[in-house]
This record gives sequence, C-alpha cells and structure tokens, in this order.
Amino acid sequence: MRDIHPDVRVGLSLRRELRHRIADMRERADAIVARRPSPSGLVIPEVDAKGRLCDLYLAPGTCARFGNRELAEEIVVAIAESAEDARRQYQIAMNDPENLPRPLSEIMRDWRAAGSDRQPPNFGKPEQ
Repeated sequence: MRDIHPDVRVGLSLRRELRHRIADMRERADAIVARRPSPSGLVIPEVDAKGRLCDLYLAPGTCARFGNRELAEEIVVAIAESAEDARRQYQIAMNDPENLPRPLSEIMRDWRAAGSDRQPPNFGKPEQ
C-alpha cells in the first residue's frame, strides 16, 4: 500500500478545517435573534439573522385595542425593526476581529517554512 502524498494530506487537513470554520460561522449566525417591540410595546416579534419571523408575542388585549390596520401596522413595524437589528447583530458577529480565525494561507506558509517533512497542520481538531 502506498503512502498518501504530503500535498494530499495537506489538502485533506485544509478541507477539514474549512468544514469546522463553516460550522462555527453557521452556529454564530443561528444564535442571532432580535426582539424589538412595536411602538406601543404590545407586539414583540422574534426574528433570526436571515430575517425570518420565528415567534410573535401579542400582549393580552392587543387585538381588542387595535383595529385590523393598526394591528397589522404594529406587527409590520416591529418585524422590520427586529429584522434590521438582527442584520446589525449579524454584521457585528461576522466582522468582529476576535471571531476571525487566522488565515489559512498564513498557517500553510508557516508550515511550509518549517519544512514539509512534518505532519500537515491539523488545526487542533480531530480527524473526521
């Protein structure tokens, strides 16, 4: 049986690291939820980072207090503000310098400078 070429092992290691990085980004994005109340404070929607409505809270008596148009306006305004807040949270979470991993090109440059006879970098994560 032949050994795997070092460049192939490096490619597999990079692929695994990219999978982990993508999963981390998705987890951060999935954790973003915005809840901004309507102008009256009686309607509170829950919107995720993709702008999807996940939940909607109507305070007791809200439907009796407003007519159809006013209630619809309250809901739409609250959803729009929540979606904007979720977008802001997403931008902050994805562009925070503390959340940005070290570029793969730097890692590979350091690995190659140290000599390619070593094992390829595994980025501290188990193989899958």
